[in-house]
Amino acid sequence: MRLFLVLVWAGLLQANISLEEYKARREALRKALPGAVILVAGATEAEKGGLRDGFFQESNFLYLSGWREPNAWLLLAPGTEILFLPKRSEVRERYTGRKLDFGDSNAREVTGFAEVADAATVDESLKEFAARSQHVYAISKSAASDKAAAVLGEGRTIQDLVNPLARLRMIKSAREIELIRASTLATIAGHQKGWQLMGPGVREYQIAATMGQVYFDRGCERHAYSPIVASGPNSIVLHYARNRRKMDSGELLLMDVGAECADYAADITRTVPVSGKFTARQREIYDIVLGAQKAAIAAAKPGMKLLGTGTDSLNGIALKYVNAHGKDKAGEPLGKYYLHSLGHHVGLDVHDPTDPEFDELKPGMIVTIEPGIYVADEGIGVRIEDMILITENGCEVLSKSLPRDAPAIEKALRRVANR
Repeated sequence: MRLFLVLVWAGLLQANISLEEYKARREALRKALPGAVILVAGATEAEKGGLRDGFFQESNFLYLSGWREPNAWLLLAPGTEILFLPKRSEVRERYTGRKLDFGDSNAREVTGFAEVADAATVDESLKEFAARSQHVYAISKSAASDKAAAVLGEGRTIQDLVNPLARLRMIKSAREIELIRASTLATIAGHQKGWQLMGPGVREYQIAATMGQVYFDRGCERHAYSPIVASGPNSIVLHYARNRRKMDSGELLLMDVGAECADYAADITRTVPVSGKFTARQREIYDIVLGAQKAAIAAAKPGMKLLGTGTDSLNGIALKYVNAHGKDKAGEPLGKYYLHSLGHHVGLDVHDPTDPEFDELKPGMIVTIEPGIYVADEGIGVRIEDMILITENGCEVLSKSLPRDAPAIEKALRRVANR
């Protein structure tokens, strides 16, 4: 059975997104912006490559092209789509390997573009197509917007591509959902392994390394974000990333860790007792956070909003729950310790882009639900984060197989301790 699952996993990650789906995305963007000229820049790479982190493609460029090599450009215009590739460099290839040249005989087949051109001709092509169109789009504050402004001159307005592209990315295709499910399962496996290692005297970085090793062994490329493994007083720091402290008995351990597999991210958080059992106060606050999360998930459906504070907002529902349950030492509601909004979209980026005007949830969206309470003077920080897929009538919790009810967590930790 294990071999079968490994083979299925390998097949799932190998396929990624098809060239046909990338082409369909480009067509959808052109349809959304009829008659427009669109310029998108890929990520660049130094002559000797990225020595620290390696090369990863810019996510908007990857979303539209599927192309994973550096220094490329994409131009979309009515009836035209061109992928521009740089000439091969012997010096660069000594360090980072053979790259596809625009003139290679298989360039069209490999890239899925009918036209592959020399990156040195981007300016010329942009001028040509922009002369026939009233609208030129590029992502603001990017290499593409800078180039368009320089090439077309001060008299030409460059419109921002951020929101039109975000609207497409917010709705996941069937294949994207499959890949995010895979990243979620890999992340769950990492969390479960972290629970096995956790205990008094263990360093936070040991947990982070153990969790990452699980999903790297499954073929995932990298962490979806810097792992947050925060014990005791560190649990109140929202984006804590030092991961150096030694955890002690009686403390909580907050683990906000996610994998990126086949380009797609996962984002899951669990807060668990280091000694295997919550104290009474820890349990009280934990159950309030969990209650807020369950209330938000129960209300998640098309037409609701993720953010905001109204009755049509999942964030508003969660905040109302927190304020209605439990008090701090001064007898005041716990809402003031609810320090961040409820969640975000997830996809190629762990914080996938969104269009603020496109704020109602729709089928195919994948978002996190992550309420938290952080009481600094008690040294208690609790966050519970799951990923949900919005369906036609409600939602599906993609990360539901990782325990989140306090008794289930304590039972899982006892099982680990008894091994």
